[in-house]
Amino acid sequence: MVHEQLWLSAYPEEIPTSIQYDEKPLHEFLKEAAFSYKEKKALHFMGKELSFQDVYEQSKQFANYLQQLGIVKGDRIAIMLPNSPQGVIGYYGSLLAGAVVVQTNPLYKERELVYQLADSGAKVIICLDILYPMVSKVKKDTELEHIIVTGIKDYLPFPKNKIYPFIQKKEYGIVVTPEQSTDTHIWSTMMKKTTSDYKPVNVNPKEDLALLQYTGGTTGFPKGVMLTHYNLVSNTQMCQAWLFKAKQGEETVLGVLPFFHVYGMTTVMNLSIMFGAKMILLPKFNPEDILKVIEKERPTLFPGAPTIYVGILNHPNLEKYDLSSIKACISGSAPLPLDVQQKFEQVTGGKLVEGYGLTETSPVTHANFVWGKRIHGSIGIPWPDTEATILNMETYEQAEIGEIGEVSIKGPQVMKGYWNKPEETENTFKNGWLLTGDLGYMDENGYFYIVDRRKDMIIAGGYNIYPREVEEVLYEHEGVVEAVIAGVPDPYRGETVKAYVVPKSGYELDEAELNKFCRKHLAAYKVPRIYEFREELPKTAVGKILRRQLIDEDKVKSN
Repeated sequence: MVHEQLWLSAYPEEIPTSIQYDEKPLHEFLKEAAFSYKEKKALHFMGKELSFQDVYEQSKQFANYLQQLGIVKGDRIAIMLPNSPQGVIGYYGSLLAGAVVVQTNPLYKERELVYQLADSGAKVIICLDILYPMVSKVKKDTELEHIIVTGIKDYLPFPKNKIYPFIQKKEYGIVVTPEQSTDTHIWSTMMKKTTSDYKPVNVNPKEDLALLQYTGGTTGFPKGVMLTHYNLVSNTQMCQAWLFKAKQGEETVLGVLPFFHVYGMTTVMNLSIMFGAKMILLPKFNPEDILKVIEKERPTLFPGAPTIYVGILNHPNLEKYDLSSIKACISGSAPLPLDVQQKFEQVTGGKLVEGYGLTETSPVTHANFVWGKRIHGSIGIPWPDTEATILNMETYEQAEIGEIGEVSIKGPQVMKGYWNKPEETENTFKNGWLLTGDLGYMDENGYFYIVDRRKDMIIAGGYNIYPREVEEVLYEHEGVVEAVIAGVPDPYRGETVKAYVVPKSGYELDEAELNKFCRKHLAAYKVPRIYEFREELPKTAVGKILRRQLIDEDKVKSN
């Protein structure tokens, strides 16, 4: 049986295997950054810049305003914003007030929004002006008492702030002008009339929640993951340790990953504040915008997802841009194809490695070394103080080396549990191990490999087929931009393998060619029997392909 932490011998001397984590509230790091880097720029947003001192002062103003509204320790504050200064200020201001942040996807529809607000019991929401009509409509079905409304224009430099409403009207066909009232609050008005004299709140980092982060809800309703201040502080400090060549106070981080997703929140927002790094905020993913920003602002760290890197690499004018400032990227949320990794490193001269995590672990648990040994196809090794093992899916005993089972985690970044769901919490832990729902194995050197989600495994004709393995093969074909594999019902085999493929622009790709290519690289039972060519694949905001949505679409078609 595997008991030793085999991966520890792989650690380079620059990375500690164990860290003394700061037992203090997450917002303390903003206070420290404002003291150490007072005038240094903390945020860059579409031409507007704010210093660390600006961000801290405005966060205190926001905390004071919340307290004036009657918000007390433990109350939930929903933030429904894209990456923007208001998102950062609202987040840290809520924490300063002793509240719990509920990150809310601005792409949510009414039903999703009502569920999350009602489940979390949020009393206040900060939202964009264009979302105000929807939020005010659902307010009656939730515990919301106050809506704080802001707009992208609020933090744009002149003359962009004057032009933006016209752009917004053209893009969304809507101009919203809510007025200040007892339950509706206008950000710009609020910030002008509020001082930074908030009342500090006593926080116990290991016990008190900083965040309720809702999982995607691919099975059933989304669950609120309870993350403490200590969970988030420890994971951010692990991230700092992993990026050992990055220099305190000298880096610039590209914020493309949405902060309403825990991956962007930890590896961009919290890391930048803790690191004294400048954050470049991009409210949405647009490859051309990213290329322009990299060339102009020279970011050094670029956490992302495979779809983000693919989008950049497939841009027709890629070679016109200088991307040489990029030093390090950790890719998460989906498997990183080798072809994408190699091309991106060639174009930037930086390092791109695959990591792994989940909402329940704040989120990162494993990564390959940015500067050190890495293995393609592996998620790398556990981060400092993170224990990981493979548990047999039936007995829940530790599996042998190389044996496939459920990846299971222990560590300071592991959640407290699911909000108001004690039974689901109990089912997710076995003997102190957090069950990830991912199937994988560990090799003799302590490197871990994910073969697939437990629920995504396809059983066809009695054979276990892991979609990730088939996807890797499809990504190697020069005519494939994106691919995802799913199991679909089959009267003879029980399930059969279906491939959803986005062909490269201008490439004539057909089923026969892909079938021949797959048969060269895969056992016959793993080869897709059905191919569907599409212009794009449905994705989450962080770029994870929604396999379950594709399966559901097929079910609707067949009924």
